[in-house]
Order: sequence, then C-alpha cells, then structure tokens
Amino acid sequence: MYPNLYYVFDDLFGIKIGFLRFINSFGFFVAIAFLVAAALLAKELRRKSKEGLFQPTERKLVVGGPATPGELIVNFLLGFLFGFKILALFLIGSTAVQDPQAYIFSKNGSLWLGLLTGGFFVWMKWRERRKQQLKSPEERTVRIWPHDRVGDITVIALIVGLLGAKLFDIFENWSDFLQHPSDYIFSGGGLTFYGGLICAALAIIYYARKNKFSIRHLADAIAPSLMIAYAIGRIGCQTAGDGDWGIYNSAYKVDSTNHVVLAQPTDFKDTVSSRASYFLQHYGSLDSIPHKSFEKPGFLGFLPNWMVAFHYPHNVNKTGVPIADCNDMYCNRLVIPVFPTPLYEILFCTVLFFILWAVRKKMRPYGALFCLYLILNGFERFLIEKIRVNNRMNFLGMHPTQAEVISFGLMIAGAAIWIFLLQKNRANLRKV
Repeated sequence: MYPNLYYVFDDLFGIKIGFLRFINSFGFFVAIAFLVAAALLAKELRRKSKEGLFQPTERKLVVGGPATPGELIVNFLLGFLFGFKILALFLIGSTAVQDPQAYIFSKNGSLWLGLLTGGFFVWMKWRERRKQQLKSPEERTVRIWPHDRVGDITVIALIVGLLGAKLFDIFENWSDFLQHPSDYIFSGGGLTFYGGLICAALAIIYYARKNKFSIRHLADAIAPSLMIAYAIGRIGCQTAGDGDWGIYNSAYKVDSTNHVVLAQPTDFKDTVSSRASYFLQHYGSLDSIPHKSFEKPGFLGFLPNWMVAFHYPHNVNKTGVPIADCNDMYCNRLVIPVFPTPLYEILFCTVLFFILWAVRKKMRPYGALFCLYLILNGFERFLIEKIRVNNRMNFLGMHPTQAEVISFGLMIAGAAIWIFLLQKNRANLRKV
C-alpha cells in the first residue's frame, strides 16, 4: 500500500524523498480524476457547440489596466503560504515531514521565506499586468462559450464536491464524529462520493442557470466524465487504503510472512477469538462481524489472491494490527483480509464509462444520457454495497446503508426523468 508518494518511490525505486510524504496517494488520484474529467467535458462541450446545441454569452471586460490591490494581496498570501510551509521544508529538515498533517497544521515554517516568496509572487503579478497595460484601459465585449467555462466548473465541482463529501461522511458517522471531531475535520480521507456528487451538482446547476446555458446538454456532456473520474478516484482509495474496502473474506487469512493465503475452515473463528479485544472495540460483539467466505473459482486461479482478499498493509487509516519491523507512521494492516471493493469499482466503472462514451452521440432525447448515467452509477454502487463496509441506518424497518438508499434513489430518479423526457419529446412532436 502507498499512503503517499514517498512509499511509491521507496518501494519501486528504493529512493527515499521525504517531501513526497506530502503528496497523498488519494489526493494525487483525485487531482488526476478532475483533470481527466475536465478534458473530456471540454471536448464534449466543444462538440455540442459545433452542433449548435450551445450559444455563447457576451461579457464586458476592462483590459489594459494595472494589477488591482485585491490581486496583489491574493498573490502575496499564496506566495507567503508556499514559502512559509513548502520551501521551509528544505531548511527545517527531514524530521518535519515524518508527520505531514501535524506539520501543515502547526506553527512551524520559515517567516522570512514566506515574506520573500510572497513578495516575489506580488512582483510577478505586477510585471504580468504591466506588460499588458494600455495607455488608456478599454472596455471590450467578449463571447464566452460553455467550453471556455470548464475551468470554473471544475473548480466549483472540486471545492463544493469535497465539502459535500466531507459533510455526508460526518453525517453518516455522526456518533463517532462527536467523539473524534478533529479526526474527521482534518483528515484527508473520509469522503462520501454521493455527498460530493449531490452538492457539486446543485452548485453546477446554479452556475449553469446564472450563465444561461442548457442544463440538459451540460448534464449529457458531463455524464461520461463523472463515470471515469469516479473510477480514477477509486484508484486512490485502493492505493491509499482509506477505509472504502469490503467486508472480511473469511476464505483467506494473513500468514506469518504478511501474505494473503487460503485459510482453513476454523481460521476465521480462531483469529476472532485471539483478537477478541480488537473486534469488540470495532463491532461491539463477536457475533456481528460482517464477513463472507468466497474462494477464487478454479478458472480464475491465475489471479493473485489480493484481488479477492486484501489486507491493506500500511493503510492511511492506520486500521488493524501492527506490522512487524515497521517504524513509520503507517504500520498497520487488517487482521483478516477483506474484499477490495475499490478495485471492483475501478473495473466496473471503467467499463461503464466506455458504454456511455460509445452511445453519447446516439442517445435521445437530450438528457437521456445523464439519466442512463444515474441508473448505471446507482446500479453499480447498490451492488457493491452488498460486500462493502458501511454504517447501516434504520429506515422503514430495514437497515440499508446511506449509499444503498441514495443509489436506489438515483436509479429511480434516472428512470423517472428519462420517462418524463420521452413523454415531453413526444408531446412536442405531436404539436409539430
């Protein structure tokens, strides 16, 4: 497992670069997911604009003016933070990066480097505007197409989506949050995808209405991007071991060499008994430990064991039992291997992306592609929840997970909106 890029370079190349501890594996793949999604969205919006499905909006801009005080202040603050925290690492030494999270939220840093870098950022912005400055600033009217706004849409989705994902995770684990609030607020993990999707969708709908372009066409354009971004994001979950794994697979165990091997029929009960205090702490009872026994079928014998049972060594959540001879921050592995559900979602959602991408030009009426996305996404997540670890709710006498309720709702919503769009399209054709 690679909680951050330091572990990647150390394991693959034998190179120890302390600074890489600050690049979390999960965050790294989330960033890639957003970049890929933005590129695909821009491509789709350009295609739809050429087909006449979008029209540009006009905006008046003042060009040729000097840098404003607000721009200079923002650039100083960005430069100061970069110098105070990041550049200071080269002076403070390797001990500061042993616990990146503690360093980021501490007062440690270099004041003079912060001031120097802040001043440099201010000079760069002033110089940039100075080169573009005119004798007399002019007001110009520019035409802005939807694909020109992909940067804005991506930033909105990133900020609002991450906040929504964090809030939904807190609501889902409310009792534990009240006991350990800082573990949730300052943690890079603990993000609920559907919370991010719902909150980001509402923010983007508001932005689209404000800038007067079709929400239906935007939804169709963004559907494939959402699916592949989710698949890429799950690579980060699998790599970092952020807790989005499945229930225990009792057909396997972790041996003395820290490898996953086939278990004997009594191994699961023996492990639970020998680690009773651990399981009681996490589940409250030795009789309510979620698990299934699934052994690889013979025709899939060539697959490595970790594809059906993985113990997530060095997981970023620090969950499980200590790994022998490990003296780093992340020295835990799961007691019993679990189903690697992030891996399954990576594969499943990649296939679904190619399906959406293949039919994107053929789906009618407009908006149907996004409806198909809602149905496929909900179906995929509903299935995976059957073997995934999650807190369960008491809902109408049933005990589904939050994700099961939302994914089922997405499937119903996708089907209902699709039927509505079909009926509306037929009514419009009859009028013609």
